Amino acid sequence: MPAIAQDRHQVCIDACWTCSTACERCASLCLQEDDVEMMTGCLDLDRTCADICTLTARELARDSDFAARLCALCAEICAACAEECARHSMDHCKQCAAACRRCAEACNDVGG
Repeated sequence: MPAIAQDRHQVCIDACWTCSTACERCASLCLQEDDVEMMTGCLDLDRTCADICTLTARELARDSDFAARLCALCAEICAACAEECARHSMDHCKQCAAACRRCAEACNDVGG
């Protein structure tokens, strides 16, 4: 990828990887909670968010023609995941919500 394209997308790529990692961590720790049933929505969104963030980061790194559209979808899913995680009091959920918000913002900057 040309250096300019990489520079243009690097903030979003980094935010996507950070968010994916936070979502994977959150999902794993949600499974260890006493009331796993209560965490079902969080788990589902964590997994979906981690997957779309990973795909989006890879497509951005490739400077794919689909990157902007994926960023728009990624931002939507990250916002939903942030909202769900923010409903829970656990530190891992709060950290995940923050990473999701940062990623949604970065993706909105790319996907417009």
